[in-house]
Order: sequence, then C-alpha cells, then structure tokens
Amino acid sequence: MNTDIDPFRIHIPQADLDDLRERLARTRSPYPVPSTESSWDRGIPSDYLHKLATYWANGFDWRAHEAELNTFEQFVTEIDGQTIHFLHLRSPEPNATPLLLNHSYPTSFVEFLAASGPLTDPRAHGGDPADAFHVVIPSLPGFVFSSPLSARGWNFERTALAFGELMARLGYERFGVEGGDIGAGVTGRVAALLPDRVIGAHTHGDRLQLGMVGEDLPVPDGLSADERSELEAAQRRWSQMKGYRVLHSTEPNALSAGLTDSPILQLAWIAEKFVEWANPATPISHENVLITTSLYWFTRTGPAAADFYWELAHAENTGWGGSSPVPYGQSLFYSDPLVAKVLGATDSVAFFREHAEGGHFPAFEVPDLFVDDVRAFFRQLRH
Repeated sequence: MNTDIDPFRIHIPQADLDDLRERLARTRSPYPVPSTESSWDRGIPSDYLHKLATYWANGFDWRAHEAELNTFEQFVTEIDGQTIHFLHLRSPEPNATPLLLNHSYPTSFVEFLAASGPLTDPRAHGGDPADAFHVVIPSLPGFVFSSPLSARGWNFERTALAFGELMARLGYERFGVEGGDIGAGVTGRVAALLPDRVIGAHTHGDRLQLGMVGEDLPVPDGLSADERSELEAAQRRWSQMKGYRVLHSTEPNALSAGLTDSPILQLAWIAEKFVEWANPATPISHENVLITTSLYWFTRTGPAAADFYWELAHAENTGWGGSSPVPYGQSLFYSDPLVAKVLGATDSVAFFREHAEGGHFPAFEVPDLFVDDVRAFFRQLRH
C-alpha cells in the first residue's frame, strides 16, 4: 500500500478558465414564466442566476482566489485505493489538540478556512493558546481534489475509516472530530468506529433539520398544538426543497451529466442551496459561492454529492447516528425553542449550545461563534 503524503497546489489550466467563460457566454436561458423572474417559489430565480453568472464570467478573479487557497498547506495521499486531498494546518502551539473537520454539502474544504486561523493560532487572535488545534480538513471522497472516485461503496463508514487512517499517517493517534450535514454523518461514524482514538465529537445543526423530522429524525413526544403546527410548516417547506436529495439518491446519472457539462446548471445547483439554507441575516458571499462552484466545476465533481447520497440510500446501514462512548457535543444555529426541543441536548450530550444567529453553514456565516463553540467543547474535555 502506498502511504506517501505528497504536497499539493491548485493550478487550473488557463484553457479551463477560457472554456468556462466561453460556455457561460453561450448559455441558453429558459423563458421564465411571467412574474417569476425574481421569485424563489420555484427555486433559484432567473434574474438572480443571470447576475451571478455574469459576474462569474466577467468579474470573478479565479486566479486571485487560487493564489489565496494555495497559502494553506495542502496534500494528497492514497487510502483504500482512493486519492484523498486534505489541508494540514499545524498550530504553532506544541500541545495543540489534533482536530479533524468534515465539510458538508454543497461546500468543500473552503467552508472552514475563515475559522482555521483562530483554531490553529488562538494566541494571534486574542484567545487562549491552550485552545489551539492542529487542523486537518480533508475533501470527502469524490469531492473536488479527492477525485475521481476509485470504486463503489464510498459511504459514511468507508469514509470514516479512511479519515482515521489519514489521522494516523499524520501521527495523530488521538484526535477530535467535528462536522455538519453529511460531515456530521462522517463525524458520527468516526466516533462510533474509532472510539479509542476519538477525544470528542462535535456536530452542528440548524432549523433546516426540522423539516426532516418524521423522515430522518423521530417526532418527539409531548409537542403542543402550536409546536406541531410549526413542525408541520417546516416539513412542508422541506418537501419543496428536497428534490435535489431525491435525484441524488435514486437516478443521478442524467443530472450528473448536466452538472459536468453545463456551468450554469452547476452554478444554479449550488447557489440555490447556499441561499435557501443559510440564515438570511448572514448570507454566503457571492465570492464564496463562486469559489465553491468553481472548485466543483474545474474538478468535474458536481456529481460527487449524488454519488455519496446514492451510496447512503443503497447501503444496508446508512451510517447515520450509532452509539459511541465518545463525549459528544452539539451546537444549533438559527435556532428557536422548537429547534432546541426537537434537536437539542439529551442526557448523553456532554456539551450543548444554541444560537439565534448563523445557519446551515456556521463556519461560513458566523465563524467566531463556530470557533467559540468548538473551543468550549474541547476545553471542557481537556479539563
């Protein structure tokens, strides 16, 4: 088995940038239904998408962002036959805690970059140096530079074991783990499969998950009539937003062909989720939307999420949840009393916090709050 770890730098060929601009210039737009040009009731509206695509083609400076991304130390290694790309950001503090961060969908390793400085070097950001972390941010198998997929079967369990091997190769026999969305699924499986090595597991969620109650999550007992009404409204909203997941989990090949060949489809598919899932008070910047979309586009890994969801839907055990003796922490963002009641702390949770701020992507939206919670959870374990 090849266990080499090789330095990695991003360099997208100029021909790929030229091709992207040419494709965007040739975009064929649908005829919008009158009065729907700016409405979100059918998903991403044509006016919003057109403005974003125009900026992507004519104003967005990929080379500047590429240079910035290359200031973070990146590597690739092969695990279980699969190329795994990751960032390894070592703290200047010698006693820092190793921390594995698992990104969500439709994001990438970029999700955690704003938080990485305060996590690795709290002293330089007005924090306690005892809260320092050596941060490892892998790209999920099949996503961006962890591509192409080498085989079938890359689900939560296989990914968790691969990331455990990655941490071992880096010399981290004991480490913490954190994630949200499908990153929370990976986090939970790492804790369940490698309990002797995991110091603690922290996940983050938000009110979007209310809509999944009754489908992915149990309906709690003792809800009032008003709470049931609020929950049903959330379930109706989710039923209008989950079409992506149905396609990803059932017959993704037609969609995958379009995502790989059409930049406007790739942009619409990602930007729609960023807008709908984030807290309206803390929207994801256009720059971060386009950095993420560009990474998926240039690496042809738009279908990666579909492959991942398909594997989860067809696995004997999807891998969500699972018991573990590892201390567990949870943070909720864009929360309210019902979110806390449905998704909040139980007797088995060692740490719980909720915030009215932020949303589905807290490391993008409210990185300071995200960092504070991660520090507080692991500080509690350290003491």
